[in-house]
Amino acid sequence: MTTDPTDEPYLAGVRVLDLTQYLAGPSCTRLLVELGAEVIKVEMSPWGDPTRAGVPRINGRAGGFIQQNRGKRSLCVDLQRPEGVELVKSLVAHVDVLVENYSYGVMARRGMDYETLSAINPRLIYASVSGFGQTGPLRHKTCFDFIAQAYAGVMHMTGDPDGPPTFVGIGLGDTNAGLHAFAGVGYALYRRDRTGRGAHIDVSMVDSLFHMQETAVHAVSMTEGTEDEFIPLRQGRHYQPLSPAGSFKAPQGWIVILCTQGQIDGLWAALGQPELAEHPHFRSNGARLEHRDELTALIEAWMATFATDEAVLAALEAKRVPCGPVLSPAEALHHPYFIERNMVREVQDERTGPFLVPGFPIKFSDRGPDPDLRTAKLGEHNGEILRDLLGLDDAAIAALESDGLIYGRDR
Repeated sequence: MTTDPTDEPYLAGVRVLDLTQYLAGPSCTRLLVELGAEVIKVEMSPWGDPTRAGVPRINGRAGGFIQQNRGKRSLCVDLQRPEGVELVKSLVAHVDVLVENYSYGVMARRGMDYETLSAINPRLIYASVSGFGQTGPLRHKTCFDFIAQAYAGVMHMTGDPDGPPTFVGIGLGDTNAGLHAFAGVGYALYRRDRTGRGAHIDVSMVDSLFHMQETAVHAVSMTEGTEDEFIPLRQGRHYQPLSPAGSFKAPQGWIVILCTQGQIDGLWAALGQPELAEHPHFRSNGARLEHRDELTALIEAWMATFATDEAVLAALEAKRVPCGPVLSPAEALHHPYFIERNMVREVQDERTGPFLVPGFPIKFSDRGPDPDLRTAKLGEHNGEILRDLLGLDDAAIAALESDGLIYGRDR
């Protein structure tokens, strides 16, 4: 009886060597393992990925580590010793993909750079995720998410116009870089199927964020020094190029409204004031920008006539006005949209019990990601990985454990 290939996970048969920690790299390999890749997570002895010690924790198990590392097999090795490095390098011939997110130069100093490892396995796809990339004048610089947000102009565009620049309060740079690396790996696998060649993928957190600039970069370039010069600046709760576009105080919380010229008549109809379409302060987007405070007060006064945010949203949606509530993450967990789209997923863990994590962001028509993945103890798969891939027997594995080269504990 043959197996229907359409029943297989998308990445069935793809083996990934995961030399990542914290968030940017693990968020890439998390997506790979959920699509069916076999991911071997190489953790540094004796503590493993630092997020194992994160909070909140239940019975010593951190939710953040579970969220990013479910389904991965754990191999814990002392990479400070040359023998540990050689042990990991011996796995390279048996994998399709390697993902790493060490600072620039670390992998090269260990003799594990792309040039060295591709000589061992020319079909290897090697993804490097870092703050500033593998080239350029800042490649040596230490980087965290908020530093990437600062360099990429994200902080400059976030906060009140008269206040200090503010970071976005999530791991935007880390997870964005991880998603870019995930896409790069997929395309490199596709290309390798046609050419037989591997590749080095260089993903920078700063590049990934800068790529998201939708207006500020080209507008500055096009208007610099002209009478219509565009000066991008953080905008507070209103969007600089458009009005109305921003957050408005509602009876219970905040509601976002954004109307282009094509939707503005719907807003006047929802407000019960269609005559505003001809008002000189609101007739055009330019006029609405000039009189933004007046329009904001008008909209918020109308919202205040309702008892609930839901009633405001219903009135706006009845006239097809683009709008939405400003949800907290806690509110999103129970919102029908996220539940129906499987973006709130319950995971089971033997130590913590059940809890909720964000679901897989890409929807496929035929087969979804695997929801039933468990989280490995530190070094849990040492023996079976070395036995299955390198052919080591129990005595050799026991000798490596006794020597401290590989390590395992319930952490």
